[in-house]
Amino acid sequence: MGSRIACHFANIGCEVILLDIAPTQLLEEEKLKGLSLDHKEVKNRIVQSSLEATMRSNPAALFSKKFATRIQTGNFSDNMPLIKDCDWTIEVVVENLEIKKQVYDEVEKYRTPSTLITSNTSGIPIHLLMEGRSEDFQKHFVGTHFFNPPRYLKLLEIIPTPKTDPEVVEFLMHYGDLFLGKTTVLCKDTPAFIGNRVGIYGLMKVIDSMQKFDLNIDEIDTLTGTVIGRPKSATFRTSDVVGIDTMVKVSNNLYSALVKDEDRNMFKLPPFVAELEKRKWLGDKTKQGFYKKTKTKDGETQILTLDLKTFEYKPKEKIKFQTLESAKATDNLADRFKILISGKDKAGDFYRDAFFGLFKYITDRIPEITNEIFSVDDAICGGFGWTMGPFQTWDCIGLTDSIPQMEALGFKPAQWVYDILSQGFTSFYKIENGISKYYDITSKNYKPIPGKDNFILLETLKSKEIWKNSDSKVNDLGDGVISYSWNTKGYTLGGQVIEGLNKAIDLAEKNFRGLVVGHQGPDFSLGANLGLVFMYAIDQDYDEIDFMIKSFQNAVMRIRYSSIPVVVCPRGRTLGGGCEMTMHADIAQAIAETYIGLVEVGVGLIPGGGGTKEFTKRMSDAIQPGDVELNALQNGFMNIATAKVATSAIEAREMAILRPTDLISMNSERQIGDAKNAVISLADKGYTRPRIADNIKVQGRTGQALFMAGIQGMLMGKYISEHDAKVARWIANIMCGGDLSSPQEVSEQYLLDLEREAFLSLTGEKKTLERIQSILTTGKALRN
Repeated sequence: MGSRIACHFANIGCEVILLDIAPTQLLEEEKLKGLSLDHKEVKNRIVQSSLEATMRSNPAALFSKKFATRIQTGNFSDNMPLIKDCDWTIEVVVENLEIKKQVYDEVEKYRTPSTLITSNTSGIPIHLLMEGRSEDFQKHFVGTHFFNPPRYLKLLEIIPTPKTDPEVVEFLMHYGDLFLGKTTVLCKDTPAFIGNRVGIYGLMKVIDSMQKFDLNIDEIDTLTGTVIGRPKSATFRTSDVVGIDTMVKVSNNLYSALVKDEDRNMFKLPPFVAELEKRKWLGDKTKQGFYKKTKTKDGETQILTLDLKTFEYKPKEKIKFQTLESAKATDNLADRFKILISGKDKAGDFYRDAFFGLFKYITDRIPEITNEIFSVDDAICGGFGWTMGPFQTWDCIGLTDSIPQMEALGFKPAQWVYDILSQGFTSFYKIENGISKYYDITSKNYKPIPGKDNFILLETLKSKEIWKNSDSKVNDLGDGVISYSWNTKGYTLGGQVIEGLNKAIDLAEKNFRGLVVGHQGPDFSLGANLGLVFMYAIDQDYDEIDFMIKSFQNAVMRIRYSSIPVVVCPRGRTLGGGCEMTMHADIAQAIAETYIGLVEVGVGLIPGGGGTKEFTKRMSDAIQPGDVELNALQNGFMNIATAKVATSAIEAREMAILRPTDLISMNSERQIGDAKNAVISLADKGYTRPRIADNIKVQGRTGQALFMAGIQGMLMGKYISEHDAKVARWIANIMCGGDLSSPQEVSEQYLLDLEREAFLSLTGEKKTLERIQSILTTGKALRN
């Protein structure tokens, strides 16, 4: 965990010193080398191996492998004095109070007064950790509980003591949000704080409800995954990933600590978990737990599920419940909750029992663990990856209607919930004049959610809507800036989306200073509507395909060549056409976790919406005197031909998908606000329409000959299929400028026409249609 936290600080540009204990015994290989315990290689073995293991982890802890140079390793024995030059010292040692205190004894010797000292403890009371420390230590000491893996889980719990300087707390809440990209949650110093207290209860309640209604593992993971806005790994797959031993440890610690919790018994582990621990079936770390990955006789990977009654593994079941079938009628999560909670089968019984039990529990925890309901939701969403927290979910189900049902099932909530209803209020949250507010139990009224001043939440701007069609809308963000967003499945880019984009640019050019293009869904766009392409291709309606491509090309070119600044906001998966939109922005305002690339080759096509053209242009623009021009072009070619996807915004810069001038928001909730500020900055500087490029250097037949030789070699070596080779030849043809006798300069439109020609030709290929059909039916690309 210490290595992962170190990596995340390196991600944001910090220089990090990572220290760990020195070994007390030599390894056999160290003895053979003649090394002693005092040798630096030996003393740093533990810290170095920990960091190297983190570097090998998947998903990656670092935005870029290059950032590893920002981390200096050392050991407690030799290198503790280095902390005197550090602004912040984070303790991440084993969860043992006495060991932590021994570390603090050493920290006190070298720490510079007034610098931050924090603990990443997940369960030891913070006030016990600071006992016996100096006044300056106590003043600057606080709990900072990161969730693992810290790059990907947004929650950072801040747990002060009565002696912590309020300015320290304020600083950490702000720094965690702005620079680390975290959802910072202020917690009281209570067992497991907020995230684990509520999250582990929720997990144990799911298991309790499972047993009550005689459901199995496959059924529960189907019911508690994406259908209710939680991670795909749901309940038991997540437990395997985290480690069943970790689940046992956390639950047992909570049971021991929560002597006054009225639901303490919920933290008692069921017998089947004890049996798993006894058998050392601890999940991924032991290759089996609730699930087990095996190979079939044909060598295919097969996932088996544990039968909790027989403790034998069996093939995964395909789960069907009428409640789930009914829920498929809506893609809107808020509406889906109402359907699920009303189910008449075992699934509906499960949802009512699990949800209502959790709802009762969280009402009993306020004000014990926090005074504010939004802190519970923020902690659960940030720490466990839920789309909606418990109170938000409850609002979707309906506070007024749910209370009688809860009472009937024995889940009567705390009195303060009845106080809400007695005042005529009907929800925990509301939006008022574009401001998100929460019910405050102290004042018994609604208050703005603090810390959101710099966040623009598009869902709160319904009153600012100035245009919409069935798939998209335009909102007024204020200060002369408008936003364009869309809500298609997978955020795909169909005709209505392109119509909306053009309308947004029209409106911005006529009445506003600039435009922000983006939304706040999990992914920016999975690309073009392949279903439509497939339909037209099957019908051999190539005029329609040509119209589609040209319309999209024209739209992305308008993003770049409109008379107003346009900032595009990629996030999550930004693939194909989404990547092309991004590459044509005046500025891209990406979130750090942007996974972006031109992936059309995977379905047997080429990037036809300006992506191939744009890589060609960027490689041309980057050429410096003395550069080998084909080497630069080859980098862009490989990015397209291998359908490479950047795993962070930083890597996207390294791939030239994002430019040095493009911007990155660490906190995804700040993205739209940051983009608005970028638009205003461009407008204030006197933005003028760029000149359409007509000086893109291409290599003609000379370049094509070299690319074709490489493609033929890959084909003969059986590294690629004949169809892959055909696609690669089209990419080379575009990037080299087509059938030109010598290197020369061409225009953007010239390359766009070559793109369209290639795209149309490939849609007529049987292998392309087979690949598209495979994606549409199975979600997986066919290798043919």
